[in-house]
Amino acid sequence: MSLFDEIKNKLSHEFIDIIEWMDTSNDTIVHRFERYQNEIKNNAKLIVREGQTAVFVNEGQLADVFTPGTYTLSTKNLPILTTLKGWKYGFNSPFKAEVYFVNTRLFTDEKWGTKNPFILSDERFGLVEIRAFGTYSFRINDPGKFVVDVVGTDGNFTNYEVNEHLKSLIVTRFTDTVGEANLPIELYAANTSELSETCQDVMQPEFGRVGIELEKFYIENVSMPEELKKEIFEYSRLDKLDMTKLAQFKAAKAMEAAAKNEGGTAGAGMGMGMGFVLAQQMGSMMGQPTSQQPFGGQPQQVASVPPPMPTQVLYHYAVNGQQGGPVTFDKLKELFASRTINRDTLIWKQGMADWVALKDVEELKVFLGGNTPPPLPTA
Repeated sequence: MSLFDEIKNKLSHEFIDIIEWMDTSNDTIVHRFERYQNEIKNNAKLIVREGQTAVFVNEGQLADVFTPGTYTLSTKNLPILTTLKGWKYGFNSPFKAEVYFVNTRLFTDEKWGTKNPFILSDERFGLVEIRAFGTYSFRINDPGKFVVDVVGTDGNFTNYEVNEHLKSLIVTRFTDTVGEANLPIELYAANTSELSETCQDVMQPEFGRVGIELEKFYIENVSMPEELKKEIFEYSRLDKLDMTKLAQFKAAKAMEAAAKNEGGTAGAGMGMGMGFVLAQQMGSMMGQPTSQQPFGGQPQQVASVPPPMPTQVLYHYAVNGQQGGPVTFDKLKELFASRTINRDTLIWKQGMADWVALKDVEELKVFLGGNTPPPLPTA
């Protein structure tokens, strides 16, 4: 080999570029390989590390995509770019192309949440506002599509940028999915796993359109206003507890609270009043009725003569065009307390000529509270 050939060979090797990207960040998704005028020398070496993909773009058009490995760039491994450039017999001079390195690792523990509460319609509680938040994980599974459709000409596309796009998509699809689930409001928090899986299935096609794979989607919490929580808890208690037992429980709690108020006669009076009530209840339970004496007196035993057996009145009611019943007065009261029926529900009992709204049935007005006696007759 002549001296001229050695110098030519040495210079040609000095001009061979090495194209690579060492990711030193934790949030970069796409990095554009910067070089002067984007010129790449013939036989340049391309190094693509694990967790990366290299995407070549020529004049805004997607060309070749390289998976992890080491490549010497030529017409053999740049078939699409060769076609776009029109190199029929190879190329020997530098060429221009943009090279984007795409981070294909799994991005985990990304946060999402509803910035504003969204409204759901519940059959028992009406329109309610709820919030939700959680986490998700994703990876880029189609680097070429992602670079063309999302990144564009951004030289350094970060995790923050893609998350802003994904969060808006997640909240929109989550709201639609939860609304269509049509669950009782108290069951959303109890079925987060099932809702998470359903939301992931719904969202995946949307992610896939831009080259992203939604690996996991989690709903960590579904929250609602505190006053609604209290109302739901009360409703669940009414649904599970016997009304008589619930009344006794509340009376005992009231007596306990009154007993703690040792600083005034009001508390003492209330405590004694509650004592009379409990004494009467216990006497009734033991078959020994008591009569309440004036303040400061002692309850006395009274003769027990059983009254005649009352006639049981049964009621029928109409809900959503369907007839229900017959039920007793106490059962009807439970249905009203649980909001199965309301003041406008049609009621019928034996002796009535037609169905009448609950609010117009005299003995049922006690359900509504705040009864006012009729005016006194004039002389």
